[in-house]
Amino acid sequence: MADVLFTNVRIFDGGGETPFMGEVLVQGNRITRVARSGPGAWSAPGPRAPVGGATVVDGAGAFLMPGMVEAHTHFSWNDQPSLDAIQRMPPEEHILWCAEVARRYLDMGWTSCVGAATAKPRLDVVIRNAIEDGTIVGPRYLAASQEITVPGGLGDTTQPHLPQPEFAFGAVVSGPHEMRRCVRMFAKYGVDTLKINLSGESITGFSSEKSQFTEEEIAVCVEEAKAWGKRVAAHARSTWSIKQCIKHGIEVIYHASFADEEALDLLEAHKFEHFVAPGLAWLINTCHHASKWGLTPEVTRRMGYHHELECAIESMKAMRRRGIRILPGGDYGFAWTPHGTNAKDLEYFVRLVGMSPMEALLSATAWGGPMMKMGKQLGYIREGCLADILLVDGDPLADITILQDKARILAVMKDGEFHRAPPLRAARTATRWAA
Repeated sequence: MADVLFTNVRIFDGGGETPFMGEVLVQGNRITRVARSGPGAWSAPGPRAPVGGATVVDGAGAFLMPGMVEAHTHFSWNDQPSLDAIQRMPPEEHILWCAEVARRYLDMGWTSCVGAATAKPRLDVVIRNAIEDGTIVGPRYLAASQEITVPGGLGDTTQPHLPQPEFAFGAVVSGPHEMRRCVRMFAKYGVDTLKINLSGESITGFSSEKSQFTEEEIAVCVEEAKAWGKRVAAHARSTWSIKQCIKHGIEVIYHASFADEEALDLLEAHKFEHFVAPGLAWLINTCHHASKWGLTPEVTRRMGYHHELECAIESMKAMRRRGIRILPGGDYGFAWTPHGTNAKDLEYFVRLVGMSPMEALLSATAWGGPMMKMGKQLGYIREGCLADILLVDGDPLADITILQDKARILAVMKDGEFHRAPPLRAARTATRWAA
């Protein structure tokens, strides 16, 4: 692992301040120095550290920022139009698919990802472990369980003549005893997160505004997960399900479309205990860009998705005003929300939710450290932080859509090593990216 010195770069450090020109030294897997332009302008105290032997990358004014964190990731969703098409991919092909998708996320600058559910019990765990031991290339990853659901709920794709659990997209439980057994099984497999489907999903025929679990089942899920040191995340579109997340201490709330005033008040009162990843990409693209798969706007309007999209945007606007943490992650991996287009979330945050580009970048960087359970080690360009770094051609604060273009992401560094090194041209004392 060679030391790297980025010079002549515009530094967005994750603190919310205006970017500044300077240079950044990476030694091992950590950022050890950050300097503003000008002689003797090191931000850290003490003399400037020697950089002999370091690879020098002259950024030629490019934008240097922390690697991004995706908060709602489904590596095993295989860009298909249905839950059945995802779940019934043979396991051998499925694990290879996950490995390829993991690389795709890193290619696009997502250096950390939070698993939000997997299509088969151990896919996420195996992929996480393979990334960690270097077998495959991918972002830092928190592995999730399958979606825990009830008979007939979101994720129960079994048929009456094929009731075997192997044919279910989710893990189907009924009653607190089965819930406890299910959580223990996933804990045994080594997941980081238990995912529970607290509300419906209109495309499955069970309304997004309805909820199916009993409070006792929810309480057992959270109690058992915490006993094993695991996090709980919830698919929670309905008002009741959002309130259940707050009541039971479910840390990660996915969607939160129908948040009434009481739910907003509760979230605001506990805003440092929860993360919200609304998944706007799913709603937007299901409403407007899924006709090829039979989901015309007329069909999706009857399903209630257009109404939900309106409610979700208003809910996110209200949460933003109240300082509730909203993170990117849009249920990518369906046919109309393909993997690799995840930075659309940041555009939606700016265009629809009212975030400034600065807020959108912070949601994908500084707020991602706690989401990854790593505090301020991630999401910042500061001394002592882990060296997850992007070099970008252009200014995302002027045009947030730049991050959707792989060609504009000149370099991706994870843990102090280049996954994608900048395109270089020779120079006497430095290397520069080629414009």
